[in-house]
Amino acid sequence: MLNAFGNSIFVGLIATTIATILGTMIALALVRGNFPGKKLMESLLFLPVVIPEITQGISLAIFFNVVFDWIDTMTGTRVFPGFHTIIIAHVTFNISYVAIVVQARLSDMNPRLEEAAGDLGANTWQTFWRVTFPLILPGVVAGALLAFTLSLDDFVITFFNSGVGTTILPVFVYGLLKLTVTPEVNAISTIMMVLSTILIGISLALQGRNATRA
Repeated sequence: MLNAFGNSIFVGLIATTIATILGTMIALALVRGNFPGKKLMESLLFLPVVIPEITQGISLAIFFNVVFDWIDTMTGTRVFPGFHTIIIAHVTFNISYVAIVVQARLSDMNPRLEEAAGDLGANTWQTFWRVTFPLILPGVVAGALLAFTLSLDDFVITFFNSGVGTTILPVFVYGLLKLTVTPEVNAISTIMMVLSTILIGISLALQGRNATRA
């Protein structure tokens, strides 16, 4: 159980880090950018939120199978599902949640602050790190906490995209439940529920504080 919990933390941290970086970049592009296909990207952003998890899990499993078959054909090397497929799967649906939270924060931010930084001689990079990023940081942290919670709790998508020796906690608990409900299952379920509630509560508190300031 501790091994599975460690795997969950490992996958959650890596997936959250990647999803937070990519989700923040997408949010910046959608709010501050103007490019062809922007409306389409905004629509696609909500797909992982509304599509059922079982559909995402099966779709990703088929996608990985096609890619692995292609790699096997081209190089003669067979790739199997593992932590890499779980992390990619978690990043795929977590990007949307991070981008939506950061996008909401960016939409409430006054763009004149960035314009003022440019008038004072700051270049684009300096403006981002000294003005934009500090102002959207609570939203980025809130999105990261939400992504980590979703990654830690996910079962369906993980179940379809995990390999041998890559069991994470939700899948491990599911395996135990097929036999009997032990005190260990009750204890770990309680811990996961409390941890998830705390992380979601912090995320909502950060978003609420941002809304109040705006």
